[in-house]
Amino acid sequence: MKLFLKVALFTLVVPGTIAVLVPLLIKWDRPVAEGPTLWLGVCLLALGTLLYLRSVWDFAVSGGGTPAPIDAPKRLVTNGIYRYSRNPIYVAVLIAIAGWTSLFQAPLLLVYGGALFALYSFFVQRHEEPHLAREFGEEYTAYKASTGRWLPRLRRKNRL
Repeated sequence: MKLFLKVALFTLVVPGTIAVLVPLLIKWDRPVAEGPTLWLGVCLLALGTLLYLRSVWDFAVSGGGTPAPIDAPKRLVTNGIYRYSRNPIYVAVLIAIAGWTSLFQAPLLLVYGGALFALYSFFVQRHEEPHLAREFGEEYTAYKASTGRWLPRLRRKNRL
């Protein structure tokens, strides 16, 4: 129960601010889209939310921790959604931003999403990956070689 409360608090404060509050503040004066653009936005928001929830579930259940750096998982999480992406929480937030962009047709949200992606890329490459390599050694090296940073790797079949 304590772990659930820590995850819920982190979710409200960090992704809640980045993926909900800031986009709503950015689009504050724009009307909601109609038709297919509305439904695309709703679907992207739902996908981002579900991906985020599954990712933190895997962190808590398999890793014994939260997405917060001060309470990171004690074990390397390579199962669940982490079989396909090493950073599904960041991907989930970016998908949600894309949903808001579609829902409100606000180009500034596209700029915001691009800036977030640049910040995430910098942070992951300069801090998280070196930290995980030190923390988990060969296990992380093998995981990194087999799993894409953001998106799943396409597996090539051996050709004769």
